[in-house]
Amino acid sequence: MSNQFIIHPSYASIASQIKKAIANFEEIPEILGDAERNVIKIIEIEDKKYAIKSFKIPNIINQIAYRFFRKSKAERSYIYANKLIDLGIGTPFPVAYELNTTSFLFKKSYYISELVDCDLTYRELTTDFSIKDHEDILRAFTRFTYTLHRNGVNFLDHSPGNTLIKRREEGYDFYLVDLNRMEFGELSFEKRVKNFSRLTIHESMIRVMSSEYARCTTESEKKIFTLMWESTKKFQHKYYRKIRVKKRIFFWKKKYKTMISDSPI
Repeated sequence: MSNQFIIHPSYASIASQIKKAIANFEEIPEILGDAERNVIKIIEIEDKKYAIKSFKIPNIINQIAYRFFRKSKAERSYIYANKLIDLGIGTPFPVAYELNTTSFLFKKSYYISELVDCDLTYRELTTDFSIKDHEDILRAFTRFTYTLHRNGVNFLDHSPGNTLIKRREEGYDFYLVDLNRMEFGELSFEKRVKNFSRLTIHESMIRVMSSEYARCTTESEKKIFTLMWESTKKFQHKYYRKIRVKKRIFFWKKKYKTMISDSPI
C-alpha cells in the first residue's frame, strides 16, 4: 500500500500532526453528522479544529478508474476548494488530502479542511419556517448562488445539506461543502436556474428564490419561477423513482440472501 499526501503550503508546519490523525482515524471519537456513507471526524491541533472526511472504498470498477483514469473525490475536493477560494467563494479552507493505493487499485482517501462553526445549514430553511430571518437568509443565499453562476461555478451537489450558513452583523456568510462534483465554465440561463432544483420541495421557497434571482438578472420573475418550479418537480420525480427502484433491488437481494441462508445445502 502506498500513500500520496498533499498539504496546503499554509499548513506545512502541522503536516506530521495531520498525517498522524489520518493514521489514527478510527480512534478519533468525535464524529460530525450521521456518517451514512463517508465519515467526518473532528480533530484539534494547536487550539484549532479541523474536519477529516474519510471516503469509503469505492466499488471495484471505480477502484481501477480512480487509480488510473480519474481524480479521486478527496483530490477533487481539495482542488475545487482552492478554486472557490481563488474566486472569493466561501468554503472551509482546504488543508490537505491523502490517497491510499495499491499497484492496481485505489483504496481509502481522506480530505482535511478547516472546521467552520456555522449557525445553520440550508436544510433548516426547508424544515423550520419559524426561523426569524428565514426570508432574508433565503434571498441572501440566492444572491450567493448567483455569484457562483456569474463566476462559472456549477455546483452539481447544490442540495440542502451542502451549504453552511453563518450570521454576521451585516448579512450572512455561506460556505459550500461536499465539493467533489463541480463543473467550471460559462452557464446558460437554463442551467443556472436548474441548479436550484435539488434545494427544496416547497413552492413558497421557490417563489422567494425566483423573485430574488430575477433581481440579479434581466430575466422575468415569471420565467424564472416557471423553469425553477418545473425543474424541481422533475428532480423530485426522478429522485423518488430511483428510491423505489433501489428498494425493489435491495428487497430481492435481501430475499435472495435469506433463501441462501435458509437452504439446507
